[in-house]
Amino acid sequence: MFTVFAAAFFAATVIPVASEVVLAAALADESLARWTLWIAATAGNTLGAVLNWGLGRFGTLYREQSWFPASPSQMERAEEWFWRYGVWTLLLAWLPVVGDALTVIAGLLRVRLSVFLILVGIGKGARYAAVIAGVDALLF
Repeated sequence: MFTVFAAAFFAATVIPVASEVVLAAALADESLARWTLWIAATAGNTLGAVLNWGLGRFGTLYREQSWFPASPSQMERAEEWFWRYGVWTLLLAWLPVVGDALTVIAGLLRVRLSVFLILVGIGKGARYAAVIAGVDALLF
């Protein structure tokens, strides 16, 4: 359970972790309830996105550092999406590459944390539900 949470958390940051693979492996253990694995993955990935939001909100001085969770080109693309479609783009925070940048941009643009948590949580929760459904379809 903790492994799924940690993998999902780090996957939302600059650390390259395939949280879907970790979740799929955990699903093979039938002693673990699927809903608890879904909660662990969703909570971990959403909290990782909160870290990105915080870096955007409070860490703009570090934008040019190599460890910053989004490159300048990712930030530019995400900012264009954000201005075009608004906070609803946060439903897509689960996307590879652009998703991390969207969460940083949300912090830079001072999106309220409550709105951020709801939209990011919905998107990431839907992604992990799809992973669980896909693994179940393959296994059963």
